[in-house]
Amino acid sequence: MKRTWLLIPCLVLVLALGAVGCAPGAGQQVISIPSQQSTGIWVTGQGEVMVVPDIAKLSLGIEARADTVAEAQSQAISAMDEVMLALKDNGVDKKDIQTQRYSIDPITKWVEDGEEEILGYRVTNIVVAKIREVEKTGVIIDAVAKAGGDYTRIQGISFTVDDPTPYYKEARAKAVEDAQNKAKQLASVSGVELGNPTYISEGTVYPPALTRDLYKNAAPVPAPLTPVSPGELKVTLNVQIVYAIV
Repeated sequence: MKRTWLLIPCLVLVLALGAVGCAPGAGQQVISIPSQQSTGIWVTGQGEVMVVPDIAKLSLGIEARADTVAEAQSQAISAMDEVMLALKDNGVDKKDIQTQRYSIDPITKWVEDGEEEILGYRVTNIVVAKIREVEKTGVIIDAVAKAGGDYTRIQGISFTVDDPTPYYKEARAKAVEDAQNKAKQLASVSGVELGNPTYISEGTVYPPALTRDLYKNAAPVPAPLTPVSPGELKVTLNVQIVYAIV
């Protein structure tokens, strides 16, 4: 009689939850129900779109060296004012110019007994200018080099897209189509019928900025026109879809 009463809670729990909820004992079998997301056909689709950049980001500025900090700063301010004026005259808006780095460093050399001797000071002021008229990038580089003279430092250029939204939409559609084709093939070769999607996840691969290294220790006399080619960027988007098997 005592053993019969011990079995009743276990039977009630089976009816209520649809699974065995009692701890397994001798002779008992544990029934597990698989999660819905662990069944079906899992596929990953990828969509790619090639895009012509419409933004150039130019990393540029000045570097001044002098015996004192004050003198180096004064030279840096004068040179940077000329560079900023050149950017403005070539259509670069103030809101599209952002300071990237500003530093004041001693210029030193090692002497006897492992000590350093200060020879002077270096002031560096680097900004990133967003150029919305990509075709004018070469002209702007030349103008900056002329304005800053021997203080000019051009560290590099990158290209990007101002609004990638429409390209992501196109890449997304291609990724879903790619996933569907893969799922249909898997269902066909496996002899099963493909059902509706039960799970969809998106993973975006952000396009790396296309970079051109233009770093110069000292700006030479500018050529009539610095050639700049933006090329193309690849926008990639991945989706993971789980399809039911019916």
